[in-house]
Amino acid sequence: MHPSFRRLAPAIAILSTLSVSTQAQTPPQQTTGTKASVERRLKAEEKSSSAAPEIDAVIKTLRAAHRFAETEISPDGTHVAWVETLTGKDGAPNGNTSIYVKNLKTDSVPVRVTAGTLGTIHNEGTVFTVTRGTFHAEGNIAWSNDSKQFAFLSDAAKKDQQQLYIVGANGGVAKKLTQVKGFLDAPQFSPDNKTISVLFTENATRASGPLVAETAETGEIKDSFFEQRLALIDVASGPSALPTKLRQISPADAYIYEYSWSPDGKHIVATSAQGNGDNNWYIAELNILDVATGLMKSIYKPQLQIARPVWSPDGKHIAFIEGLMSDEPSVGGDVYVIPSTGGNANNVTSGRKSSASWLAWTSDNKILFAEILDADSSVSLVDPLNSAVSNLWRGAESITAGLWNPNLSVTSDGTQASLIRSSFGAPPEVWAGPIGQWKQITARNKDLKPGWGDAKSIQWTNDKFAIQGWLIAPKDFDPSKKYPMVVAVHGGPGAAVQSAWPDVGSFEMALPAAGYFLLLPNPRGSFGQGEAFTRANVKDFGYGDFADIMAGVDAALKLAPIDPARLGLTGWSYGGYMTMWGVTQTNRFKAAMAGAGIANLTSYYGENKIDQWMIPFFGKSVYDDPQVYAKSSPINFIRNVKTPTLILVGDSDGECPTPQSYEFWHALKTQGVETSLVVYEHEGHHFSRPADDRDRIARTVAWFDAHLKSQQ
Repeated sequence: MHPSFRRLAPAIAILSTLSVSTQAQTPPQQTTGTKASVERRLKAEEKSSSAAPEIDAVIKTLRAAHRFAETEISPDGTHVAWVETLTGKDGAPNGNTSIYVKNLKTDSVPVRVTAGTLGTIHNEGTVFTVTRGTFHAEGNIAWSNDSKQFAFLSDAAKKDQQQLYIVGANGGVAKKLTQVKGFLDAPQFSPDNKTISVLFTENATRASGPLVAETAETGEIKDSFFEQRLALIDVASGPSALPTKLRQISPADAYIYEYSWSPDGKHIVATSAQGNGDNNWYIAELNILDVATGLMKSIYKPQLQIARPVWSPDGKHIAFIEGLMSDEPSVGGDVYVIPSTGGNANNVTSGRKSSASWLAWTSDNKILFAEILDADSSVSLVDPLNSAVSNLWRGAESITAGLWNPNLSVTSDGTQASLIRSSFGAPPEVWAGPIGQWKQITARNKDLKPGWGDAKSIQWTNDKFAIQGWLIAPKDFDPSKKYPMVVAVHGGPGAAVQSAWPDVGSFEMALPAAGYFLLLPNPRGSFGQGEAFTRANVKDFGYGDFADIMAGVDAALKLAPIDPARLGLTGWSYGGYMTMWGVTQTNRFKAAMAGAGIANLTSYYGENKIDQWMIPFFGKSVYDDPQVYAKSSPINFIRNVKTPTLILVGDSDGECPTPQSYEFWHALKTQGVETSLVVYEHEGHHFSRPADDRDRIARTVAWFDAHLKSQQ
């Protein structure tokens, strides 16, 4: 669910009735439909795949943006560091990144920091470029508490194997601290700055998480896993010393997700679960780890999912976020506070119509938290003693780095922050300063313009809910004309569409560039309007949420010159599920593209490896209550489908297994519905190859062109 219905399925070899290729850029496909419909679509595909100008233009725009992976302000507010994603000649990310640090108290040029060979910086005002030097996968910045240095990860010593380094606040030569085999993540300095903690997955064969391509399984299949453990590294060794041996301290049978040091440095609070890390995040508990002994005990077993645990400055309390969440990286819920010795957890934002996604304590023991408020980004302050909330800033924009969740970093007193800001109309840049009064630090994208039309936030009502969504106009919009419209449903469902500069995988953003209105709804189940709204689709997938979407279609038709006879539906993950569901419930859509969808929740339960996410949404397992899964399964309504449907999926998708797409395609062709299935070689839930992203966009636009524009 894209966020994320999840995990594994065996790869399926699909032989095409039209063409067969072993090349990743031309994935295997199967197609069915009338001769006329197939010829019409193939003609449109040929036009699209031959580099249609509007498609190439939007891909160029998506790839032209300089991306920022993270930003971190020093605890004293004097410096800000950030990480930029580097691209290859085709404009797609090439796996390397660059770290920069800037002194906020001077007009000095940002300094590049690397564990490799340093290049030369050329400064032109706020725009700077780097030449020469070497580039590596570097990031995961963590400042020391005294702001004198920061730690980071780099694979400069060996490709694809990151190690931990430290460097001074103003840059310079980085010192290597580790020599390990496995994955490192989330470094933090201890309160006395003598130790750095990290999350360490020893001897892991791939990056953790269900979004990456799965490793094929053969032979006897076992529920095997690698544990992500807490480890400590000594910082105090001299500059000429060999890398310090890493010491793992958390139990060998526990998977650690997130953590925070106690102010006295004697304990660590962590969200943790035993067993498979990807699956059991959904049942993780709040634990206290004794740093000296490695003993760990649970102090809170949540009803739902928890994230972002942080210790209060006085050491007496721990704050965290709890709510209904469909994906580990996508956090939304209420802010809770619990005594650090355990006890009752108090919801200090109960009833607030927003979804908290990040938090930090201030020096006076209040809690600063970022939230999705309606569809806006917001930063607020709550007093845990009386639950009084004051809003510090709100904007119709995104403050995320990448797909989900704020990349907000604050000073130790909680008064200043650094962040990455973007919107549909403004590409990302780094900002820093007093909260709500930030100043722009970078201008890497100052000449970049959107490749789509204006975006407008629209509201409508359905049942008892007020629903919000975004309506994006075609590029070069002419109000005297009528346009087709495609509805793109976000993944999750625990997520929300905000005004944000789209990433390179945002295939739906090619549609406005190709002459379509694009509706991006946030139906019930989404973040942004409080827990009651997020939980409103529990045991109700495909019913209330789909009714919200259809009410949004009607609202858009009243607001813009949209042709009601030329409507399309698309989405990825939960959006792919909703597309499969939608075409079984209505014939209003004349074309659809279902990406990484779920056709049959009953079979899906047994195919995926993260079935724990399903229990909070469906109440029980499929074995204990099969009817609640059956009533929301598109396959059980397949005889209703008339809509031509394109189906796309990666063959190594662990979140929405390939057999789900195969099952839906097989049912459509058996029913005589025009359909095409395309399976991408060794792609996971998120695509990694630029050629496959290009192909996904081209096929999607071609499919809608063939079925919506041919009716003009």
